[in-house]
Amino acid sequence: MEFEKQLTIAVDFDGTIVEHRYPEIGKEMLFAFQTLRELQAKGHRLILWTFRHGKALEDAVEYCEQNGVEFFAVNRSFPEEEFDATQESRKIDADLFIDDRNFGGFPGWGRIWAMIYPDGPNAKPNYQPIYPEDHFNKSNAKPGLFKRLFR
Repeated sequence: MEFEKQLTIAVDFDGTIVEHRYPEIGKEMLFAFQTLRELQAKGHRLILWTFRHGKALEDAVEYCEQNGVEFFAVNRSFPEEEFDATQESRKIDADLFIDDRNFGGFPGWGRIWAMIYPDGPNAKPNYQPIYPEDHFNKSNAKPGLFKRLFR
């Protein structure tokens, strides 16, 4: 896979991969694991980005592994990251964030797939950073994610 096509995607657990039942594990959201496995097969890096910690986090990671999804990193930007709250932000470095708390709510895994691959699964992902290099040059600007979603 070409490097520029690889996305780092941070994915929430409760309400996104599974229904809300914290600290238990809820029922799988429709097409969650199928979509996540397909994204991984296309070379995208998935980060589990969740409020869970301790045993509840271990249970979530194990549940995902049992369903064929092993994350690149969990609650960090890369596996080797050592988090120091006195020196670093808790913000994850990702291209996309998939979370039920997004503006507008969780659209469902089918819609997420269609937003990333609107031209079909063999096309380049349709991801554009919020502020591309030519962001302030309005004559060259492409419609942002918000406009693409709500046209």
